[in-house]
Amino acid sequence: MRRYGWVSVAILVVAIALVGAPGMWAQDAHESLGPKDKKNAKGPAPLAALEQSVIAKPKPELIGVHPRVYFTAAELDALKVKVHGVDKAEWAKVLTDIRATKVPAPPPPAELRRAQNEVGMGIVEAAMAYKMEGDPKYLDAAKKYMDAAVSYDIWGYSFNKPNTDLAAGHLLYGLGVGYDLLYNDLTPAEREKYRAKIALQGHLMYEMWKSKPGRTIAYSQNHTFIPMAGLGIAAYAVYGEVPEAAEWAKVARAIFDRVLATYSHDGYYYEGYEYWIFATPWLIHYLDAQKHVTGEDLFDLPGMRKMHLYAAHALLPGGDESFDFGDVYDGPITRAKQGEDYERSHPGGHYLTNYNLLYDLAKEFHDPEIQGVADWMKNTLHQQNAEEWWSVVWRDEKLTSTPIAKLPTMYRFADADVVFWRTDWGANATAVAFKCGPPEGHETTELVKKYPDWHLEDGHVHPDVNSFILYAKGVYLTGDSGYAGTPKTIEHNTLLVDGHGQGAEGTHDVWGGIPYAQLNTARLVNVTMDTRGFEFTGEGAGVYVATLGLEKFQRTLKYSNGKLTVSDAIESSTPHVYTEAMHSDTTIAQQRSGYVFGARTPQLHVVLVEPKDSVAKVESNVVMGPGKPGSVDKGTLEARGERLVESTKGAERATAFHWEMNF
Repeated sequence: MRRYGWVSVAILVVAIALVGAPGMWAQDAHESLGPKDKKNAKGPAPLAALEQSVIAKPKPELIGVHPRVYFTAAELDALKVKVHGVDKAEWAKVLTDIRATKVPAPPPPAELRRAQNEVGMGIVEAAMAYKMEGDPKYLDAAKKYMDAAVSYDIWGYSFNKPNTDLAAGHLLYGLGVGYDLLYNDLTPAEREKYRAKIALQGHLMYEMWKSKPGRTIAYSQNHTFIPMAGLGIAAYAVYGEVPEAAEWAKVARAIFDRVLATYSHDGYYYEGYEYWIFATPWLIHYLDAQKHVTGEDLFDLPGMRKMHLYAAHALLPGGDESFDFGDVYDGPITRAKQGEDYERSHPGGHYLTNYNLLYDLAKEFHDPEIQGVADWMKNTLHQQNAEEWWSVVWRDEKLTSTPIAKLPTMYRFADADVVFWRTDWGANATAVAFKCGPPEGHETTELVKKYPDWHLEDGHVHPDVNSFILYAKGVYLTGDSGYAGTPKTIEHNTLLVDGHGQGAEGTHDVWGGIPYAQLNTARLVNVTMDTRGFEFTGEGAGVYVATLGLEKFQRTLKYSNGKLTVSDAIESSTPHVYTEAMHSDTTIAQQRSGYVFGARTPQLHVVLVEPKDSVAKVESNVVMGPGKPGSVDKGTLEARGERLVESTKGAERATAFHWEMNF
């Protein structure tokens, strides 16, 4: 039978049928992850011309050479000197936790959440251990994980985007880089086996993502740049050996043109800190491979230069948790060090943040401040990385490190309009975050016009405009509720109108279908802050559906001398009952003078000053957790602390709320 890129046509036909089978792309009907096609569209494919003009070919000296994706043989030899010299102690720690020598690869179909992701990363980790140590046990471990990847008929989930999504991206990276690193250590039969699987899976990914008339892609979403990073990296691993790989490289590079153009302009990551941890390493993996293989440097972007500011400011004091705007773990459950998400996010009790990618950025930009943030996260906060071995590659020991104490303790991300403030960088600091911007920042308003082939998918952005989070004295005093399958405004410290929250609640992406120009009216209108305190004012009326007629929702958050106040001015064209919520991770008790959040000290003391005749109650904060992949809006209900809910006594066109908090 004729061969196609080392894979038989019969196998390809079966696999392509799997990808297109009814129900295989099951997901929330309102989600639009990855590509989305218009029926019967005609005309040129949006990225077709770009695919033919991008740089997506290895430098001449790397053609026909292995390894080449991240290292040449000479560079591996130099790295070997480093890991057995100046980085000997750090490398020794890496060798104690090579997953492929400790944990057997999951057998097929391996469809537990993120199981295949671990296999992909484990391949590269074991392969690097072998190249540095020469110990056959690491080669054997790498090949066992590579064989496991080959054994999975479907990369990812059979019930949701098979072979074309996150797990496929991880495994293309893993098998591709493993093949490249170990090429000269494999038998001809082993090379054929691994190359054939890369060819098959690369083809399936390419067929799903290549440019088509009428196609739009969620360029800024992690479900785009993770699989495209995997495809691009695998393409360079088998370039010249699998004929179609040249086309994969072009598609990945063309899509990354838009990924980078739409990436954060101020360093803030709109999907939340959990997704910054999960997703942004893949931007770095692709940019590193593109630079090493082709010589094209794509790093110099504002969002890359400022990423460390988000990494630092979005951490809670002490560094064990983060300000959780957006889909971030299970909120109060995770903060109580309970549940599956805590075990996943804090293996061994230390926060896994993937901070080591900052070392790569520090090296790229020769920036001591970025280096200092990474060193702080490593040495003071004792955080962890999913791929620890990259730390010794990325960290430039010759680069100076700016102490964290010199980093300003307050920062406004002007595009996202999220502001962070803290008293100091210590574990017992008081820290506040306030959010009042559109889902993907103000710049997106013009970018969606510039790139009509870009559709937004903001399911990880909660309806939380004009909300805030307060942390002090080692305790999360009030704030968000964590990852939700169907996020609701009542789960945040902000406003409801006649019981209606922001956006179009009831789906995972509450912002879908609302004109972005309308959402862009949400903004911080005043930010005044110094080391003693702050005053922030946000205007958020525009994020509520137009039929409510809300004309003004101006919230002012003020902190001074250990006292936090929230003052709201609300106006509408028609009368409404207005409701505001405030959350506790644990309990809320009513006292004569107000309410007490938390059962143990330190506690948050809350007094409702206005409206004078409001109606208040304490209720369980019940949140729908996320369902399985593809059915994220079909999770189970979970009690995540309690909330204080205050409403106007009747319908009014205008009202004012005023809360006073001491701790």
